[in-house]
Amino acid sequence: MSDHARVKGHIVTRTVHIEASRAQVWKALTDPAEMAKWFGDSVEFAALEPGATGSIDWDGYGSFPIEITEVAPDASFGFRWSGIPAEKLDEYSTHVRFTISDAGTGTDVTVIESGFDTLPGGTRYRRERLDQNREGWDVELDELVLLLEGVTQ
Repeated sequence: MSDHARVKGHIVTRTVHIEASRAQVWKALTDPAEMAKWFGDSVEFAALEPGATGSIDWDGYGSFPIEITEVAPDASFGFRWSGIPAEKLDEYSTHVRFTISDAGTGTDVTVIESGFDTLPGGTRYRRERLDQNREGWDVELDELVLLLEGVTQ
């Protein structure tokens, strides 16, 4: 695993190294059934293409709508998502972008989440969302590493 997620300005970023192939990582990032093993309790979207919509659901927290913005097979995947449980994307959404690259015998995965600077609610609210999501990426990407490296808890 790697360092913790970091906040710089209004952007959260984290890179992890995974001893898994690029194809395995891509599938875990973009296949709803695989995503649900590390990111949320249920994931669904209509298609793996820009403009497709869906949701990521966490038991006890609610449903977070998404809209796919970028699909570059084995390279990058992006989506807008609601930072709060909602029926549809609104002004509280941010943008998540994953990039993957070969690194030694494995793959590096970088997540960058942006858009916090345009959220309504003022500086305190934006900072709280940044901190919550920074902590969230620590947990979620650690789970992705554990899943793909076959580590059991």
